[in-house]
Amino acid sequence: MQPGLGWLRAALLAAVLGLLPAGVALAQRTEGDRAQAQGAYQAEVAVRNQTDAEREKAFARALAQVLGNVTGDDGAAQRPGVREELAKATDYVDGYDYRQDEGVSATGAPSFQTMLVVRFRQADVDDLVAMLGLPSWPQPRPKPVLWLAIDDGSGPRLVGLAQVNAARSVLDAAKARGYALGLPAGTAAEQAAVGAIWRGDTAAIAALSKRYSPPMQLIGKLRRSPGGWSADWTFVDGGKVLSTWQTSHPDARRAMAGGADGAADALFKRYAKAGTSGPAGTYRLRILGIRSADDYLRLAGYLDGIAIVKQVAPVAASPEALEVDVDLATGLAGFNRYIARGDLLIPVAGDPTDTGGPAVFRMAGG
Repeated sequence: MQPGLGWLRAALLAAVLGLLPAGVALAQRTEGDRAQAQGAYQAEVAVRNQTDAEREKAFARALAQVLGNVTGDDGAAQRPGVREELAKATDYVDGYDYRQDEGVSATGAPSFQTMLVVRFRQADVDDLVAMLGLPSWPQPRPKPVLWLAIDDGSGPRLVGLAQVNAARSVLDAAKARGYALGLPAGTAAEQAAVGAIWRGDTAAIAALSKRYSPPMQLIGKLRRSPGGWSADWTFVDGGKVLSTWQTSHPDARRAMAGGADGAADALFKRYAKAGTSGPAGTYRLRILGIRSADDYLRLAGYLDGIAIVKQVAPVAASPEALEVDVDLATGLAGFNRYIARGDLLIPVAGDPTDTGGPAVFRMAGG
């Protein structure tokens, strides 16, 4: 191959995968001051316009994405109490920008997409994760090496650094899950190992990957299938196979992106730490300082509005205090973090777990 034509080979491979449709130009992007999400606490979501109402809805989607990034849990938005906090996503926003992406539609006509890039306050997001008892996938996170072989019908070929655009969908999918994938340099020895990838020889790939750090490999083989494209995946950590799975889709990019999701799930399962809010359950609270019916109604409305409180049942009342059982989606530590954000309830010194008694709080001013 003539010097300087490496880009052409990458473009041809990408075209095979449908990433560069024949006769259609790449989407144009203006370099320089373009807003882009960077890090786990930033996200970008598509919006239809720049109105306040559309932006508010987009903030919720962006916060859900950030919670997935920070925790590593793709289902974080469906966990107890999260939906209620997503409705208040504006409270967590540190700033935002818009970006206009220009591309070419399937018909060849220009197309435009407005993206909202949202930056969230890290301390507040971390507090939310702790309050809701969400798991935490610690930072910094490993960067596994992606050993991907593609067979478009003319034999399998390794995707190395020179063909990074061909692997863009799986690399971007990993970024959306809060981690990164690396590609091998694509040396002659690595190109020759494509056969080991195809026959599932994980030991050979792990040995070849010793020059890279960490010792984790996402091994995939993508090939044409009757319905479009299919990929077989294996995730290896320290020589041990953690997971195997298959993805299929008419679009090669979608079939490829599934590799990043499977690797993220395997990493999350192995390295995520449990939440620190304590176990979900029913806890008894003793509330001091209730001086009137208005105080009681204010307290009832406050407890009803707490995302992690599933149910409240009065137990006993006296001139000195009210006792209630609260069914919490997380533990008492998460409840304490929530009330610390407000000014209605103040914890009374002492750990109720020491005596087996209720957790004691005082209404402000009471």
